[in-house]
Amino acid sequence: MVMLAGCATDSPVSPSGPVNERVVLAPGETASVAGAGTQVRFLGVTGDSRCPADALCIQGGDAVVRIEAAPAGGGSTSPLELHTGTLQPVRYGELTIALETLTPYPFSSRTIPPNQYRATLRITR
Repeated sequence: MVMLAGCATDSPVSPSGPVNERVVLAPGETASVAGAGTQVRFLGVTGDSRCPADALCIQGGDAVVRIEAAPAGGGSTSPLELHTGTLQPVRYGELTIALETLTPYPFSSRTIPPNQYRATLRITR
C-alpha cells in the first residue's frame, strides 16, 4: 500500500492531448507549440526550383525548407527538411510537421531574397 501511494504523486508528465497548430514563420523565427513542449524554428530555404508563376513548365519543381525542432526548455535540436514538391510531412517525437505553403511564389523576372520567405507549417499530434 505504501508503494502504491508513492506512485500516485502529482508529478508532471509529457503532454498527451491533441495538438493542431498552424504557424507562419520567417527565416530565423521560432514558434512554441502549445501543449507539446516543443519549439520549431524556420532556418531558411536551401533551394527553390519551383516553376515560376509566369512560366510553363513540364514539372512543378521543388523548394527545400529547412527547420529544426527542439524541446521548449532547451536541449539538442533536430534538423528537418520539408519539400514543396511532395508536401510529405516529417515526424519529431509524437508530432507531425507538415509544410502547407511557402511564399512568395517565384516569378521568372525576380529573385526572392532569403529573408522574404514565409513557411506555413501545420503541427499535429
